[in-house]
Amino acid sequence: MDLTTAVEPVTTLKTRSAELIRRARDSGQPIVITQNGRPAAVIQDVETYQKQRNALLLLKLMRQGEDDHRQGRSISHSRVKAHFRRKLKELEQRV
Repeated sequence: MDLTTAVEPVTTLKTRSAELIRRARDSGQPIVITQNGRPAAVIQDVETYQKQRNALLLLKLMRQGEDDHRQGRSISHSRVKAHFRRKLKELEQRV
């Protein structure tokens, strides 16, 4: 992603916002809005934003899992499997 080609001043946002939104949506690339020559905000289409949020959430959960495993707060696959088999049997008996 080359952000140098996707930089627009805040005046462009004020005068051609619909065009910038369409450009972000069509390209899937963010547009950096500058104010007084400095980056101030980013315009991004909702679909790409949601994908990034989901990816960050997945990374956060993976990190938590790694931390849990390092600190001994995990159980083996075989124990999980046995646990769910017991739970399934309990449910079958209720039906």
